[in-house]
Amino acid sequence: MPSELKFYKYQGTGNDFVMIDNQTNHFKYDTKLINRLCDRKFGIGADGLICLESSTESHVDFKMVYFNADGKESSMCGNGGRCIVAFAKFLNLIENKCVFEAIDGLHEAFIDADMNVELRMKDVSDIGHFNESLVLDTGSPHLIKTVDDLRNLNVKEEGSKIRYSEHFKRDGINVNFIQLKDQKLYIRTYERGVEDETLSCGTGVTAAALASFEHQIVKANPIHLKTQGGDLKVKFDKAEVGYKNIWLIGPTQQVFKGEFLC
Repeated sequence: MPSELKFYKYQGTGNDFVMIDNQTNHFKYDTKLINRLCDRKFGIGADGLICLESSTESHVDFKMVYFNADGKESSMCGNGGRCIVAFAKFLNLIENKCVFEAIDGLHEAFIDADMNVELRMKDVSDIGHFNESLVLDTGSPHLIKTVDDLRNLNVKEEGSKIRYSEHFKRDGINVNFIQLKDQKLYIRTYERGVEDETLSCGTGVTAAALASFEHQIVKANPIHLKTQGGDLKVKFDKAEVGYKNIWLIGPTQQVFKGEFLC
């Protein structure tokens, strides 16, 4: 008989994740199974899968292990980080604040009664250039490109051209297209690992906010960004080199829970 896997589904501005409480380590990492779970036709459907696990560090509340929809363990996911904080609160592991471990280090977070989460991201010191775009790592590598007609842009086609270009094809890169319109910063993102546009990307929004401030496209702080899946906010401090005290802020939601027959 097939085994039953208990799961939860969360979304943060349309960026959706399969969540598994893996504190007992019962879920064994399996690339094919994770890919199947994330498949929108043959599985649950998600941009990625996240395991909440126990941390070996005494001052840390839990550990986040993130997999892209292709089933491969990946770099930091900002919206996933916000969603796992909401999941930890649901599991009664935390109240309104926490520190958790992720692949890029420790993250501090706060959550309110409406499930809005403020997540501290890693400091960014190195901002590079590629043609007329900026490249920076906010836990995951991102390229930020300004466009004139974001609404009608074929994000999958244009994003994949950059992601699989000679310069980036070995490790891949997430590609973010931004446009300032009516004093609002709009963003659409092509994510590696998903290999398509996602409704929102937390590390991408963070990268876009910093790049926009660096290029003086926007001068406000915090910066409000409009994704396909909803609004997010990024606040930060300008450092002597780069940026520090960076926070990604926005809503989260538990969508449903169930059991998957493996």
